Amino acid sequence: MAKILIAGDFCPRARVAQLFEDGEFSTVLNEVVPYTLKADFSVVNLECPITSGHEVPIVKRGPNLSCSKKVIEVLKYAGFRCVTLANNHFRDYGDEACLNTISLLEAGGIGHVGGGRNLQEAKKVLYIEIGDVKLAMINVCEHEFSIASDNRAGSAPLDLVDNYRQISEAKAASDFVIVIVHGGNELYQLPTPRMQKTYRWFVDIGADVVINHHQHCFTGQEIYNGKPIFYGLGNFCFDRPDTDNPIWNEGYMVTLTLCKDEEITYSVEPYKQCEKTSPSLRFLVGDELDTFKKKYGEFTEIISNPDRLRKAYRHYVEKSAKSYILETEPGNYIGRLNSLRVRNMFPKLHNNKSLLNLYSILNCESHFDIIKEVIANKTGV
Repeated sequence: MAKILIAGDFCPRARVAQLFEDGEFSTVLNEVVPYTLKADFSVVNLECPITSGHEVPIVKRGPNLSCSKKVIEVLKYAGFRCVTLANNHFRDYGDEACLNTISLLEAGGIGHVGGGRNLQEAKKVLYIEIGDVKLAMINVCEHEFSIASDNRAGSAPLDLVDNYRQISEAKAASDFVIVIVHGGNELYQLPTPRMQKTYRWFVDIGADVVINHHQHCFTGQEIYNGKPIFYGLGNFCFDRPDTDNPIWNEGYMVTLTLCKDEEITYSVEPYKQCEKTSPSLRFLVGDELDTFKKKYGEFTEIISNPDRLRKAYRHYVEKSAKSYILETEPGNYIGRLNSLRVRNMFPKLHNNKSLLNLYSILNCESHFDIIKEVIANKTGV
């Protein structure tokens, strides 16, 4: 038997970063340790590279995140034996920070999956043996600015052909296959229909569990063909004291119990993290726990009905339409204005930032899903 704990997005910043630098690990994570140590193997998503302060941030859409090498001590204190590195921030400070992160993790005895010194290394399946159970773990992320290549470090991509090969290899060489994906739309508290279709397919080709994070908010789960799919864990520890959105502060960890030739069982541990009043993580009890269970159940019910999930997603797309249209609008001219633009006699509305926004929308699966839907709705195609 093996107990595996998996947690969501961890980025030591703001108040949390200062507490960690001061050695005040227990102030933030004291309640977590009994849960992680109770598991045979605990994993968290490290949502930033480890930098020394002189690395140059890459040009990208969105913030460039980083943490100090103190995070190695923090991970050990918190009982995490492994981190996932396939996320949209791992490459925020380029090759040097990626390589530094991997080296420090390996020197500190912390395992990693989903990130590498090149694409081939990033795509490697992680194998773990606990007693008589052999477990395979695969970690991939949607396409933003962090993806590795043959000659640069970074994260393993969500790529259905490659992922099929990874899962097939893992299934043949292990008792259980866990696929951890970093994807979805930020602060949207449901998976998209594409995510559901993809994650169910992962189960069809051999995954025993699929777990998602990235949205910075939690959502529900489903049992598909007897296998659990968790569509959003939320933040594990990600301080943002200026946020006014309470769903940022809610999340849950999943503990899987794996026994050979038996169905997987699991438990969910919900918590609040980095509230305005305190940067600590605390598990929910009483009325707060009841409220969480109610919301979790409502999300799970929607997920179980693809028609309701599609309807909810359409509503989300309608709310998002204006912002997505604005990001792709520059450069659309008619008549004489267009001829002036072609002759460089009219100011260009695309600058470097707008081009990066456009690249992100076209490259990232979740952003691309929305813009396609928005354009279809606007044009009636």
